[in-house]
Amino acid sequence: MNVLVLNSGSSSQKSCLYQIQHAPQGDPPECIWQGKIDWSGKAPEVSIRSARGDSSAGAARNTGRGSVVERMLQSLWSGKTKAVSGPSEIDVVGHRVVHGGPRFFEPVLLTSAVRTAIKKVSVFAPLHNRAELEGMAIASKLLGAVPQVAVFDTGFHHDMPASASTYPGPYDWLKEGIRRYGFHGINHQYCSERTAQLLRRNPNRLRIVTCHLGNGCSLAAIKNGRSMDTTMGFTPLEGLMMGTRPGSVDPGILTYLMRHKKLSGGQIDEILNQKSGLLGISGISGDMRDILAAVKKRNARAKLAFDIYIHRLRLGIGSMIAVLGGIDALVFTAGVGENSPKVRSSVCENLLFAGIKLDQKKNRKIPQDQNISDRSASVPVLVIHAEEDWMIARQCWRLLQEKSRPIS
Repeated sequence: MNVLVLNSGSSSQKSCLYQIQHAPQGDPPECIWQGKIDWSGKAPEVSIRSARGDSSAGAARNTGRGSVVERMLQSLWSGKTKAVSGPSEIDVVGHRVVHGGPRFFEPVLLTSAVRTAIKKVSVFAPLHNRAELEGMAIASKLLGAVPQVAVFDTGFHHDMPASASTYPGPYDWLKEGIRRYGFHGINHQYCSERTAQLLRRNPNRLRIVTCHLGNGCSLAAIKNGRSMDTTMGFTPLEGLMMGTRPGSVDPGILTYLMRHKKLSGGQIDEILNQKSGLLGISGISGDMRDILAAVKKRNARAKLAFDIYIHRLRLGIGSMIAVLGGIDALVFTAGVGENSPKVRSSVCENLLFAGIKLDQKKNRKIPQDQNISDRSASVPVLVIHAEEDWMIARQCWRLLQEKSRPIS
């Protein structure tokens, strides 16, 4: 089964093609074709790679989002990076959908009704759901009637305890679907499963704190394979400091800005989604690499941005440990989590009380799917490569297998 995965993030569009021969298990395979668009610069940067090693990269001439995604996908069956002979060889397309709202949490085949429901909750995740809907339309245009599957980032957190998922506002909020949904669930779930594999432990006997640190950031407290709490909530704005998002702020700030500064809902939305976080404090960038480079040059605002980021990470990890009643493993994943030794060491230096201590030599090597703890540590710290795309491909395979099974 050829499974094409479209993964639309807040600052990138990733795509992978997997060939699945049998029931997925064990280590994640290499995808046979991979495309990525980085939207963070002035012009989209497109990179494409095939399993044969052929690749292409460069800035897109046309900056329209849809046309850039189309051209990237067409390289699947044309040009030097082609991986299949034509669109008809794609068996299913899987989409990461950030917000499923109160209705959707299990993977589901796309229909017009499902797309309409996803569109309705786009207001809760404006940086993501709209891009994902556009990806669905592009897949239909290029591939015709191929089955498409929506896999929801909120799904893993759906069964969080009510004490964690319910906001302490009016009880009627629950009836209106206002609750803590949580996000990055696809990767949090993958990391919990991968942690059990790497540690050779029973996943149903582990307390894990997973740190998904990218342009968007969230933590999850996972006990016995189940999400018990997470830092993101009704939208991906809650929780940790992020690239361009502030994380949790006093809601009174927002009412103050509306009443006394006369800011509109649209202006506040722009501030919260695009002008806060690392970018808002530093005035330089929402990219941690740029922040760290500026810190080395003794830029005071970059240093403040980094310090806030680390403070809030430590605060969040401590609260997750408290929710779990202890910790058996700490996991770093996603762009910053996997690639920034400085972030990992800064966070962990205050966690000695929890039995966490890094081997700094291992930490500096940019490890992948490895334990980087010091031998004296009682709690392993792992760096796990984010595999959202592979999790989505697995879900597509399983869903289509179930649909094709005869009813007995």
